[in-house]
Amino acid sequence: MSNTRQAPGTKTGAATRDTYDTADGTSGWTGWIVFAGVMMLMMGAFHVIQGLVALFQDTYYLVGQEGLVVQVDYTTWGWVHTILGAVVILAGVALLAGQMWARVIAIILAFGSALVNIAFLGAYPLWSITMIAIDVLVIYAVTMHGKEMKPIMAGRATSDDE
Repeated sequence: MSNTRQAPGTKTGAATRDTYDTADGTSGWTGWIVFAGVMMLMMGAFHVIQGLVALFQDTYYLVGQEGLVVQVDYTTWGWVHTILGAVVILAGVALLAGQMWARVIAIILAFGSALVNIAFLGAYPLWSITMIAIDVLVIYAVTMHGKEMKPIMAGRATSDDE
C-alpha cells in the first residue's frame, strides 16, 4: 500500500473544467471565443468575396436569378453579401477585443448569414454549405463558451484603473 500525500490546494480525480483555470481566473475555454472571432473575420471576408463576384461577374453562378429561393438579381445579392460581410468583420473584431455586446451581435449575424446562405444555396451550393457550417460553429462557440471572457474583461478593467 502506498502512502502518498496530497499537496494543499490540489484536487484529485478526473480533470474537470475548473482544473484548466489559469492564475488570472480565465479559463482554457476562451480559445473558443478567439476561434469564433477568427471565424467571423473569415466569414465576413467570404461574404465580401461572394458579394463582389455577384456584383462584377454574375454569370459565374450556377443558376440564373429565377433559380434562387429569393428571386432577386445578382446585383442585389452582391450588395447584401458585401454589406453583411463588412458588418460581420466589424463584429468579429469586437468579439476578439472581448466586447460583451459583440457576443449577441455575433449570434444574430451568424444566424442571419445562415439564412442568407440558405436563400443563396441554388447559386453556389458548396460555398453556401461551407458558410452555413461556419455560422453553426460561431453560434456554438459564442453561446457555449462566451461567458469565459468575463474574467478577462474584469481583469482588464481593474488593471486599467491602477
